[in-house]
Order: sequence, then structure tokens, then C-alpha cells
Amino acid sequence: MQGCALVVCGILLIFPLVPLAQSQRVEPQQQFVDSDRDGLNDELEQSLLEKFAPTFMIGRQECSSIPAEFARDVSLPNVKEENGTIYGQVFPSKTPGSGARTVELHFYHLWRQDCGAHSHSLDAEHVSALVRSPMLNGRAVQWKALYWYAAAHEDTVCDVSQITRAVTLKAEDRGATVWISPGKHASFLNQELCDRGCGRDRCEEMKPLTIQQIVNLGELEEPMNGSLWTASQSWPLAAKMRTSDFPAFSVARLETLPLTDIGWFNPGRHPAQGIIAISDSTADAIGTTGDDTLTAISLASDSTGNALEKTYRKTVHAIGASGRRVGNVLQPKPRQQ
Repeated sequence: MQGCALVVCGILLIFPLVPLAQSQRVEPQQQFVDSDRDGLNDELEQSLLEKFAPTFMIGRQECSSIPAEFARDVSLPNVKEENGTIYGQVFPSKTPGSGARTVELHFYHLWRQDCGAHSHSLDAEHVSALVRSPMLNGRAVQWKALYWYAAAHEDTVCDVSQITRAVTLKAEDRGATVWISPGKHASFLNQELCDRGCGRDRCEEMKPLTIQQIVNLGELEEPMNGSLWTASQSWPLAAKMRTSDFPAFSVARLETLPLTDIGWFNPGRHPAQGIIAISDSTADAIGTTGDDTLTAISLASDSTGNALEKTYRKTVHAIGASGRRVGNVLQPKPRQQ
């Protein structure tokens, strides 16, 4: 007996006793928390917002400093600090046929004031992405962006909002680079597009915004992180949160265009509502939209990269007078060598 006891003691010296409860402990599965009741895990929503956060280029002479953080748990938007806070919204796609594994991301840059023409206090602007994954609640690394949207003077006669494929911007696995016009805060997916507004947008002397934090707003009816002010009638934020930026007809129209194109989201509201090509070739054509009633504008390429023609009228004249139509595309006349 004593011999057996010695053997047992030897074993215990090598393998110390572990409490039974500890030896059988299993790490709990990740808890599913859905604070805004949209069917998506809060942790997934935050990880998607961080993965696809755009690089915002803002003016060095911006009159409203940088995007603001707003006080929590109040019904009216009250600026707490201008510190580079970006607000996000994540919800299952509303686009018919997009599938259950497709999610829409909204990134709101909110400002103390619009200090451009017809200035006013508070300014709610945004860009969006449509992203997809093989698994609805899979890890963020599995998600890829399909399309990007940038709001510019949204729902006005000057609406120059844009939509394009993520591959066009090389922003499938990361955020797109977005230029914010100083003062008015319209969003553009290409710096030179900033000149295509109603004459006041200029994206010059730009610098990247250092994002302080990304705060999830949740849903309008189920706000998160104390964002009760999203429903306020002081600004049009609520309408932006209710609306999808990727309706089926806009996506279908975009899919008929070459991969090099950025399309106007609302063709017909702008005198140059064409499709802007952003390829490297100066001979690439710019097509009109499907109704074939709009003017085309072109992109010039120089040693510094792609740049839109600086004068719209000159560009339209050059293409319209000397071009030839191929299908629904105006083909510029080849340059003489």
C-alpha cells in the first residue's frame, strides 16, 4: 500500500491537482448582442464600421473645423466638441435581390455648421458602402464592399451625388478616399469631381482627417450610444437614416457601365449628368446614362495622374463637336500624333 501511495504521490508531483470545475471549464461562445434590433451583432457592426471607415480629405481652411461629437441622451443635437468623431449606421440591405448576407454601411460626418452659400447651423452629410459576406454574422475580414455612394447636395437642384463599384475605387477591402468640399461638406469620390457642383465646391489644400472615434448610431427607432438626437427635425439626418443609397434601379444602371466609371446618382439634376470615366487612357469614352438625353464630359490624363478637364464648356464642346457616337457612348476623336 505504501508503495502505491508513493507512486501516486510521484504522479501528483508531476501533474498537480486541478479543481474539477476548472478542468471542465469551456470558454463561452461570443454573446450575441443586438441593441438596435436589426438582426446584426453589435460587435460585428462596430468591426465593419472600423474596417470600411473612409479616408476623409477635408480643407485646411475649413471654416467649421472638423466633424463634431454630439452630447448623449438629449433629444436635440448639441455639439459637445469638434474632435473628428464619425458616426455610423449598419443595417441589412434593403435592395431587392441583394441577399441576406448583404449589409449597408452609412458613415455620417456631422458638422457644427454649414458655412457656405446659404449657411445654416448643423450639417448632416454622409457616404455609404454596400458590403457582402459568405456568412451573415461572420468576421469582418470576410466582408467585401460591392459599391460606394457619396452624397453631394443631396435632394436639391444641385444634387451631384455619385455611385460606383468598389473595385473602381480599389476600396473592396477598406474604406474609400472621400473628398469633402470646405464649407458645404458635399462628399466626392474623386477630387476633381468637386469642381462639378453648382460652382462653389472646391477641394483644394486638402488634408486627411484624423478620426477620433466611430460611434454606432443604431437605428432611428432603436438608437444606440445615447444618440436620441438622430430623430430631431433640426436637420435631415433622420431621412438619411431611413433611406437606402443603393436602390435596385441605380445599381442596375451602374452595372451596365464599364468598371472605370463613376455615375451620377440622380442623372438629370446637373447640366453635366454624364458618367465620369477614371481610367488612365485619354482616349476613353464617357457615356451618357440610359435615357440618352444627357451631355458627356471627359477625363484628361497628365503626368500627375487622372484629372478632369478644368472647364466644363470646353470639354463638352471638344467631345460634342468632334466626337462620333458608338452605341450609347460618345467617342472622342483620336488625337493627332
